[in-house]
Amino acid sequence: MWGGRFESAPDAIMEEINASIGFDQALFRQDIAASKAHVAMLAARGVVSSTDAEAISAGLDQVLGEIESGGFNFSRALEDIHMNVESRLSEIVGPAAGRLHTARSRNDQVAVDFRLWVRDAVDQLDGQLRDLQLALAETALAHAGSVMPGFTHLQPAQPVTFGHHLLAYVEMLGRDRGRFRDARARMNECPLGSAALAGTSFQIDRAMTASALGFDRPTANSLDSVSDRDFALETLSAIAICATHLSRFAEEIVLWTGPFFGFLRLSDKFSTGSSIMPQKRNPDAAELVRGKTGRMIGALNGLLIVMKGLPLAYSKDMQEDKEGVFDAVHSLSLCLAAVSGMVRDMTPDVERMRAAASSGYSTATDIADWLVRRLGMPFRQAHHVTGRIVALAASRGAELEQLSLEDLRTIDPAFEQDALDILAVEKSVASRTSFGGTAPRNVETQAEAWLARLRDDRRG
Repeated sequence: MWGGRFESAPDAIMEEINASIGFDQALFRQDIAASKAHVAMLAARGVVSSTDAEAISAGLDQVLGEIESGGFNFSRALEDIHMNVESRLSEIVGPAAGRLHTARSRNDQVAVDFRLWVRDAVDQLDGQLRDLQLALAETALAHAGSVMPGFTHLQPAQPVTFGHHLLAYVEMLGRDRGRFRDARARMNECPLGSAALAGTSFQIDRAMTASALGFDRPTANSLDSVSDRDFALETLSAIAICATHLSRFAEEIVLWTGPFFGFLRLSDKFSTGSSIMPQKRNPDAAELVRGKTGRMIGALNGLLIVMKGLPLAYSKDMQEDKEGVFDAVHSLSLCLAAVSGMVRDMTPDVERMRAAASSGYSTATDIADWLVRRLGMPFRQAHHVTGRIVALAASRGAELEQLSLEDLRTIDPAFEQDALDILAVEKSVASRTSFGGTAPRNVETQAEAWLARLRDDRRG
């Protein structure tokens, strides 16, 4: 492929390290789509004849069909998807195929192919994120009033509802979708026509190819067009953050399905057993989501390290940009499917969660709030008084709900009967009516709002 400059074939090791067809063949649809847009533009500008352009376009369609049917023979000697497609095109249409590479380089060719692939991946991931949000919001609405312990430091803090807890992840995933949308908007510029690094002397129409491929506009600087991969880095960053959110939820599933919590049960669909311990039910799907997060974060770090020392414009190091992205997209897609499946499969133990919410003195803050609200006590003083009440309950091995009015009055004689009413966990969550709070009516409102948005989004 190097024409007259080289007199001998590369060493076997050079071929091994140089070839990318083993992974970049995943770009075949994007490569052929970009080539068809390019040759149509060349014909429109009179750079190639309409006869040659029609033959090239038809030949590209034939190549696409051969690859999709599994009948295409990929060659390592041809290095990458671009040369494999062009070589087969030459066999189909003859010398006219050589006109396809006019006014472009493999540098801008791979840049446009990769952008198209990442853009398609972002659209796919957005759909999966929406479906997971929908599953979480539906479950949240069903459990808007199911009380569970809220934690800080993994210690009982205040009662919340299970629906409220799930909606926290709906919010996180909404921001994840925003990050992907932002990345998509910034990547939606077309580098095709930038050629190797300096543009081309042919009178091409870059806006035409950009429009044909669904881009908003052509990129403005030919050096930047072929030399940066920030669109891939930004997408990997969104993937890493999203995977971290999934991993946190997966960790909670691992904890909650264990006998010490017992908040959830997964069916056999998302559980595995032990080769030696017949009693085991392992939440392996959740554990694998947690584990795969590391490789997605690693893909981001890997590409950052590849790019950090490269001068402009293109360097062969940048061939290392794709495998990590391909793997990260596949991993996140698999994790989203697994988490969606677990959400729809899990069965909460409402009574077990409610019992756990009543332990650990989780309504202590409600006592402090009562002292502030009813007695006008400064919160710091109320905090101190409540701490003494907790110490009293702990000394008796009792929960706060088990204390009497007389017990409270040994700490502060100003306590009234209605102070006892706030100690039940249901009363506690019902009182958290501030916007974004865990009151069941709040949760219902938020869940219904999310469901309306998500269902409308799905129809779109």
